[in-house]
Amino acid sequence: MDANFVACRTVPELSDKPAPWDNLVIEGDNFDALRWLRMTHAGRVKCIYIDPPYNTGNKDWVYNDRYMNPEDRFRQSTWLEFLYRRLTLARDLLAEDGAMLVSINDENRARLELLMDEALPGMRIGSFAWRTKDTAADEGHYFSAVHEHILIYGGAKFRFGGLPLDDSKYQTDDGDSRGRFCPDPLTKSHTKEERSDTFYPIYDPATGWWYPCSTERVWAYSSRNNPPKKAIRTEFIEDLIEQNRIYFSAKEYITYDSLDSLLEAISSGEGPKDGHGNQLLRKDDPDIELWVGRKIGLGRPYKKSFWSEKTIRTKPISSWLDSRIMADDIDVEDLKVSRQKAGPTEIVRIFGGKVFPNAKPVELLRELVRVTTGSHDLVLDFFAGSATTGQAVMELNAEDGGNRRFIMVSSTEATEDDPNKNLCRDITAERIRRLNASDDPKYANLAAAFAYLRTHEIAFEDLDYDLTPADAWTALEAMHDLPLTPYDADRPWNLHEGEDVALVLVDRFDASLLDWLRDRERQNLFVYAWAPGQITQNLDGIHVDIRPVRETLVKRFQQ
Repeated sequence: MDANFVACRTVPELSDKPAPWDNLVIEGDNFDALRWLRMTHAGRVKCIYIDPPYNTGNKDWVYNDRYMNPEDRFRQSTWLEFLYRRLTLARDLLAEDGAMLVSINDENRARLELLMDEALPGMRIGSFAWRTKDTAADEGHYFSAVHEHILIYGGAKFRFGGLPLDDSKYQTDDGDSRGRFCPDPLTKSHTKEERSDTFYPIYDPATGWWYPCSTERVWAYSSRNNPPKKAIRTEFIEDLIEQNRIYFSAKEYITYDSLDSLLEAISSGEGPKDGHGNQLLRKDDPDIELWVGRKIGLGRPYKKSFWSEKTIRTKPISSWLDSRIMADDIDVEDLKVSRQKAGPTEIVRIFGGKVFPNAKPVELLRELVRVTTGSHDLVLDFFAGSATTGQAVMELNAEDGGNRRFIMVSSTEATEDDPNKNLCRDITAERIRRLNASDDPKYANLAAAFAYLRTHEIAFEDLDYDLTPADAWTALEAMHDLPLTPYDADRPWNLHEGEDVALVLVDRFDASLLDWLRDRERQNLFVYAWAPGQITQNLDGIHVDIRPVRETLVKRFQQ
């Protein structure tokens, strides 16, 4: 258990646009912010993206002053422990169908992946690789280290979303009641010597035609007439033929009346061929004479893959974030993203100068958010920096009319040399403010009202005195998934009525509360008070649960 309770205080003058605020910018150490978020948002975040420090030993981030020493032989373990404490907290914020995406360089990818396996056991999905720039070479090894990685971890129910699957391959129609289909290859990449049990001729009972097997690519299914050496997990070819799941593409056949005419056709290269022009029959085949007199189909059999039976109709996401890698593969969606230099260029466009180094391209974050979220999901970045993730959410909402929300967490990064530095206020939140107010045509449709919160710690023994009603109100609204509103200290009790929930915080008892509670639906009504007993004794037949503020928050904070 950590020593102190964490509260978040709303700073109205740093918030932007009128309340209610759907989005949050949180100033403070992200470890503290994550402890608060675990109390308020556990299990509700669909996408977490972070670009943490890469442990390069450079003093380019504030945590170096507190945790890091490039000369320390245990520098790696210190960095890993720093991230581990944050990742385990972030894990509890993910929805069952949520995903965490973490950027990392090639040098530390292996270390971080092992750490994430420990912090998020059983949740590894894979990784993206994206090309950060076009040219760079280590002359010593002549190796171009221009890629970074994005590690992907997710809940059991997480699935990437993508573009609709191209159905152009599913245009073959032979009158089957299941509709149009794609003729999929019926072979596998094993030779006759490697898989002799799947080397056999296929017979089409509807036409009486036969189809030879290639010695270089045998059939993918076993035959009842050629029993496998061990139990199989797939169907027999005869079952597939009976179910009309094999498409025989041949429109004509050929017959050889004698062994001599067959051997002559093979010698002259005129024998039956596969789709690559390779002859299917050979002179030294032990059963070559069995093909004499048979009707040999001049085409290949395929397995029918019906469009009507496709349960997932979106393309799987490519692991390469580069527009040139998979551009011609219609079955895989390649996320097309910008190079690294696009990030700093965007910063200059918004701020008029290079106020933040090494910002990620907004296109990269926008595409990641696109394929990991739905239109009403919540996105978190607890190393928010210049709020590229926030802009990505804004752009995607403007594009598809969605209502995705974001939480950006950033510290001040103040140091002894620069005690007035405030990255969160002057860069993270300021970027969103400028986008909200921009007259640049590129940002014309971007808008995101946000509450600016500031973390502060309170000793548990001092909660009764130091936890203000305003701080409690902020936490309770967040807990009940309500947009934040300013707390009105002049009212004896504050009310927030959302579409699906009504929240009441009673600071001091007032008879007007009883009038309001009468005839109210108890369903989705939550009433909190510092002293529930004082209200309960005055309810006079009104049936409603009054929850204690302090105990509720502490219990959720410590769980």
